[in-house]
Amino acid sequence: MLTDLALVRLLQLASPALPIGLYSYSQGMERAVEDGWIRNRGQAGEWIGGLLAQSQARIDAPLLIRLHRAWVDGDDAALARWSKQLQSFRETAELRAEDRQGGQALARLLTGLEVSRAQPWIVRPDATLATSFSLAAANWDIPELETAIGYLWSWLENQVLCAVKLVPLGQADGQRLLTELGEGIPELAKRALELDDEEIGGNAFGLALSSSRHEVQYSRLFRS
Repeated sequence: MLTDLALVRLLQLASPALPIGLYSYSQGMERAVEDGWIRNRGQAGEWIGGLLAQSQARIDAPLLIRLHRAWVDGDDAALARWSKQLQSFRETAELRAEDRQGGQALARLLTGLEVSRAQPWIVRPDATLATSFSLAAANWDIPELETAIGYLWSWLENQVLCAVKLVPLGQADGQRLLTELGEGIPELAKRALELDDEEIGGNAFGLALSSSRHEVQYSRLFRS
């Protein structure tokens, strides 16, 4: 069960104030806006909601859960296997770099918070955000389901903040998107818990295309 202290730690972990630089990544949204794919709140919701359901909930969340179990069990081989599998789903250089840099940054922060098992992941090339996020959750006794919910919410909030800046949207429209899309997160997290290993995978062709085009975008605000 999620204790009061574990809830506080989960809020800390999912906060946009976490100093790991996620605010500097748009995951291809910047190029999608530049190309006219996203022009208003409705289109932003379709883009973010599609990635949430088809990519985050079917790739990141189930692998996050497996990484969480590996940390709890002390299974180093499983940690390496699931981290590398998550990396293999990143279809562009900037998406791979984003995941590695985010994971290493969080490992560095956790090391400073005396989570000693994070230290080797500061420099490991197979580090991912989910690897470090799941370590923090396991270390702070946050259960699997709540870990997945917090991870998906953190991703969603960052994407909505990107949309507010890029489309641009007003703050009220951003909150409407968070309300609408956030309603589905508990069910998506539960489904992620139920996926078998061979069922992990999703379709996000627009993300791959926009990210690859973003790599050569002349003028941009975001690193990905």
